Amino acid sequence: MSLNPLLAPITSLLDYAAIRPEHIETAIPELIEQARAAVEQVANSTEPPSWETIVDPLEDASERLWRAWSVAGHLNGVLNTAEIRSAYNACLPAITAYSTWVGLHKGLYAQYRRLRESATFHALSPARQRIVELALRDFRLSGVELEGEARQRYTEISDEAAQVSQKFSENALDAVDQWQLFIDDERRLEGIPADVLNAAQRSAQEAGLSGWKLTLKMPCYLPVMQHARNRELREQMYRGYATIASDQGDTRFDNSANIERLLALRAEEAALLGFASFADMRLETRMADSPQQVLEFLRQLAAKARPHGERDLAALREFARDQLGMEDLQPWDVAFVSERLRESRYAYSEEEVRQYFTEPKVLQGLFDVVGRLFNVSLHKIDTPTWHESVRVYDVRNDQGASLGTLYMDLYARQGKQSGAWVDSERSRRRTPGGLQTPVVYLTCNFSQPHEDRPSLLTHDDVITLFHESGHALHALLSQVDDPAASPFASVEWDAIELPSQFMENFCWEWSVIQSLSAHVDTGEPLPRPLYDKMLAARNFQSGMQMLRQIEFALFDMLIHHRDTGLSIAAVLDTLEDVRREVAVLLPPSWHRFPHNFSHLFAGGYGAGYYSYKWAEVLSADAYAAFEEAAVTAEDGTRDTLDPVTGRRFLEEILAVGGIRSAAESFQAFRGREPTMDALLRHSGMTEEVTAG
Repeated sequence: MSLNPLLAPITSLLDYAAIRPEHIETAIPELIEQARAAVEQVANSTEPPSWETIVDPLEDASERLWRAWSVAGHLNGVLNTAEIRSAYNACLPAITAYSTWVGLHKGLYAQYRRLRESATFHALSPARQRIVELALRDFRLSGVELEGEARQRYTEISDEAAQVSQKFSENALDAVDQWQLFIDDERRLEGIPADVLNAAQRSAQEAGLSGWKLTLKMPCYLPVMQHARNRELREQMYRGYATIASDQGDTRFDNSANIERLLALRAEEAALLGFASFADMRLETRMADSPQQVLEFLRQLAAKARPHGERDLAALREFARDQLGMEDLQPWDVAFVSERLRESRYAYSEEEVRQYFTEPKVLQGLFDVVGRLFNVSLHKIDTPTWHESVRVYDVRNDQGASLGTLYMDLYARQGKQSGAWVDSERSRRRTPGGLQTPVVYLTCNFSQPHEDRPSLLTHDDVITLFHESGHALHALLSQVDDPAASPFASVEWDAIELPSQFMENFCWEWSVIQSLSAHVDTGEPLPRPLYDKMLAARNFQSGMQMLRQIEFALFDMLIHHRDTGLSIAAVLDTLEDVRREVAVLLPPSWHRFPHNFSHLFAGGYGAGYYSYKWAEVLSADAYAAFEEAAVTAEDGTRDTLDPVTGRRFLEEILAVGGIRSAAESFQAFRGREPTMDALLRHSGMTEEVTAG
């Protein structure tokens, strides 16, 4: 029995508490060596081609490697100590080299081609046939047909791109972790919620100082921007956040050169593979057909959203001038003025709402929703984790059988990447030895509970939790028996947000809100009058918000739809051009948003950020099926938690993973192709609303 937890059998849950940085550095090389040997054995086999002689042996060898590497990457994101970072970075070149080597392996490619051309192929299930077809496509996109210098250069690009992306990520994390603002004059903190100030005071005490320590982590930054009455303080915080990891902030962490290098490497990689641009290459594996189609889609949405965005900004400026005496609305005023306008127009504040969403009650409500929709339950289990605040749940069907394991890491802390995301440690797989169930991570950055006070969530936090739960359910409720067709492995990137954005809709339903809310002091659920105000405000500034997402997506597509890289000046010029085209409020010239845009430069969203809007069309249309099936009670309340429609959504979307195209899955669920109608209606952008 190995003493290295990362070498435990794939079927067992890992002992996260026992994992040390040195375990990463010893396990990864050993597992790479085993996987390489398996690849060579399959590639040199002279047996008749079959699933059992080609695909299964590779899966056996590679799944332990990718499980260990997923764990290393996860710990690097949620527990980023100097030792873990060092171990991760030490192994990154070897992992990148292995992955590139497999993609370029002509012998392995030849075996997959043999299988595709054999009579055995036609006896495979449709899901397995699709896996073979996708593998052949991915081989071609991995440069397997390259020769000589081009082949060598492709390997070098893959290695360098992985390291530059990792450095981008580290700079963004370090820039946030290192930034701090100590305040010793309590008058400067007027308006900031008490629990935020208490946390800031504790942070200062931990640093051995009196007063308050403010940071750029969301549980601190956002409430300060929304509620601090001191305009100078808001500007200071805004400048800190807007210049993360750039030449305008702490230049030790400047990501300018990393952005330039990544864009150059991506353009060169695309050219080597015969594509006009990195965007063209990426869209080979997407629902969208071409960059032109994506740009047209985004500009079509922008045209519909712009009048609403202009109206939102005009209302904000008018309120700032007439009610707050601000003649010149600045970007660092927007969150503060928006919150005052919301309070004035709808007579409530986010802080008031937050008192009703205690994290334990929200989790219980989320589990109830999942149970009603998909007939599954979550049961807390006791197993070692990487941090004391992490909780683990066994997900079970109505017969009590385990479907998978969910790790939830919900609180912000030092050394943890900001944002919210879902990833998986292992996928569902059926083997002769039995069924291996998925293991999934759900990560957020909510405020921490303190003593007997639970973490309080904003309604946006609740929406974030439901969003990430959609991703988690996609993996946990999959019925796909082959990992290569699992949701995260083969669902098109521009459809991967469908389940997550779909789940957000339930956060606006009265019946669901009642199950999610209990006042932190009284235990009372959210009152109906307050809910009605929230609902009336649901599309508050929806025009500005949609334009902001379109701005990000257009910027992403335009910097990647080129045959060469870009200087950082040209990157910023492109962003400026995009803003002139779609934005209604321009930030200052020193704003450096791209330098912290980890989705593009340290995640998988390069030339893919449009996916959020693309999938939002799908998710809104899918949710419309639940609206159509909703039962309306005598008091006019509707219940969209329809188990019959939920079962169809499970069977046609969640359970099938990537065994067919996302377009086919959507049509199977909805009976037709998607339309924009539901998205525009949900966003308050129908003609009727406009006319009103």
